[in-house]
Amino acid sequence: MGMDRIGVYPGTFDPITLGHMDIIRRGVKLVDKLIIGVTTNPSKSPMFDDDERLAMVQREVADCDGDIEVVHFNSLLMDFAQREGASVIVRGLRAVADFEYEYQMAGMNQQLNDAIETVFLMADVSLQPIASRLVKEIAFYGGDIRKFVTPAVEEQVTARVTELGRKGE
Repeated sequence: MGMDRIGVYPGTFDPITLGHMDIIRRGVKLVDKLIIGVTTNPSKSPMFDDDERLAMVQREVADCDGDIEVVHFNSLLMDFAQREGASVIVRGLRAVADFEYEYQMAGMNQQLNDAIETVFLMADVSLQPIASRLVKEIAFYGGDIRKFVTPAVEEQVTARVTELGRKGE
């Protein structure tokens, strides 16, 4: 049994986008089991809290093929990957700007644990510009985000923007 290849796909998923879904659907084919690690970025104040993002990701991947588990983690990525028995970290690349940061991270992570390989998947060309940050920005200004997220996520984001708007009045 112990030969199963486990991959970890980490992110804040605030909210989960069609770009993330694309990487998940492709990443799951590379491993026997894909663990989606939902984390909190201390430098960002999230639109959705940990539990909301966990539930959102679980709901969105429910129909995906393959063995997928969604878990929350709040530690160094390499410690999390090791704890889950992962040998692969899956990362999506959108643009050259992503690459520099990701390349540095992969290098640092390799120094921390060279038994775990980072695999980069290029985002689908039509989905490349999608970033959660921009999705939130568009939604805040009343723009249409339906091209970037599933209908269920769109509904959640719109509801949250409305809520936050009321608070700000």
